[in-house]
Amino acid sequence: MEGYAGIPQETRLLFRGLSLLAGVQVEGLIQHSSRSLARGLTAKNAKFFVGANGPARKLNRYSRVVVSLAEKPYRTLFDKISDYAQKKSEAIDVTAGAFFQTKRVQLSRFESEHFRDFVWRTFFSKTLPAQDFALVTGADHKICSIPWQVMHRAGLNTLNVLTLPRYPKLDTRGSDVFIAQTPFPARVDPQTRFVVRYHDAVPVLMPHTISAKSFHQASHFYALLDNVRAGAWFACVSEATRQDLLRLFPQAEPRAVTIHNMVSHHYVEENSPRARVSQIIRSRLSEEYILQPPEKTNLQRFTADTVERLSMQPAFGSLREQEAFYKRVLPADGGQRYLLMVSTIEPRKNHTRLVAAWEALKAELDPDLKLVVVGSIGWDYLPVLRAFRSWIDRGELFCLNAVPSADLRVLYRHAAVTVCPSLAEGFDFSGVEAMASGGVVASSDIPVHREVFQDASAYFDPYSTASLVQCLRSLLTDGGAEQRRDTLRQAGRRVAALYQPQRILPQWQAFLGRQGADGAPGGR
Repeated sequence: MEGYAGIPQETRLLFRGLSLLAGVQVEGLIQHSSRSLARGLTAKNAKFFVGANGPARKLNRYSRVVVSLAEKPYRTLFDKISDYAQKKSEAIDVTAGAFFQTKRVQLSRFESEHFRDFVWRTFFSKTLPAQDFALVTGADHKICSIPWQVMHRAGLNTLNVLTLPRYPKLDTRGSDVFIAQTPFPARVDPQTRFVVRYHDAVPVLMPHTISAKSFHQASHFYALLDNVRAGAWFACVSEATRQDLLRLFPQAEPRAVTIHNMVSHHYVEENSPRARVSQIIRSRLSEEYILQPPEKTNLQRFTADTVERLSMQPAFGSLREQEAFYKRVLPADGGQRYLLMVSTIEPRKNHTRLVAAWEALKAELDPDLKLVVVGSIGWDYLPVLRAFRSWIDRGELFCLNAVPSADLRVLYRHAAVTVCPSLAEGFDFSGVEAMASGGVVASSDIPVHREVFQDASAYFDPYSTASLVQCLRSLLTDGGAEQRRDTLRQAGRRVAALYQPQRILPQWQAFLGRQGADGAPGGR
């Protein structure tokens, strides 16, 4: 849940939305991708938390869970020996449990009452407004102490002797519905309805664009295969994503529905002063990106001396020089004209195509046109960052990160065009957010954009720089450009309304009601 966009963003919005539904009690599942977490309360250990010191011991138990998300909690010598033995046997035990299907992965309980600040800042604050604090921090959570990657590898390990994978069984007794974001490496209890929130099939259909290609492609495909075989339902974020799912597994068709993402109610059209644009850019500039060594994903293995950093700001000899530079390139009145792109920096997002088109526009039509890029780095980002570098030094391109929605809607509102050039998407929040904020959108002509953005976007061929240049010219400088922009804004207001919580939540209410009416599928 570290990111501002994409699946973490959708998870926060969905958690909030489901918490608003009558008759639905929402709990979260806390699980780390690679760290083993401390356990909370279980039926077996509850007896140790009674008596005079019981409440204090219980809170200490929960506190250790919080610590374990970042580092190992304080341990006695006995704890260290026990943890060492558990660490050594964990992968073997989980794989054996998956293979023989004899042992459930136990979930423990985490009560949020005294840890609301942790819950808010760790899981929700990057997307939701402060008004939602009480709503989302009042929910309790289950803890899966076994890392997500260990469970994935357990299923993949069974392929050494089986033709189809087997995954661990998760003890979900007491839960009516289990909603997993992305294919999940586990089976659930037979009395629990299993729902996969399916975002995209990129790891299978475009594996050349992802990181750690071998593991991510295999873990996505085989977990998805097992989810289908287990009778899971699929709530796809777009019809385009649903069609990709059915290309892989046509047998899932009766259990696959489309429920579009909700867009945050943060994004509204407001008459913000243009002067705020320069202020936001200055305050949200990315200072540097930490470059991960090739084929490595855990930077904790490397010292400060072995990790490469790429500065994303010009080098200045003094603070006075820095202030003079930004005063020149970012006028205080916010009068600069700029294109905006909001997306993680990774190959399929197509940043280099936008840079090439922007360079052509600057050379041919508008030398003062700026480019603002908002997003953190994903993977295979070096070609993009190198394309940015010289323009950053000239004060023409600005890389921003950790931009809250209150600031982002200002950037959307005043951008000449928000460009969504991706080669593949599951939904694409940025275009709808821009529309809701009163912005103008141009997007790649791919099925999901046509579905989600409808007639509220200008479209271009994502593989053609010339097509993107012509699309932007039609919105910026050609005759009738202002009228086309006004038409897109009007359509954008209508389209953005389709993805507001009040339009999407009734679909979830009906879908969840259907799960209860149909009964849960049998497990293997």
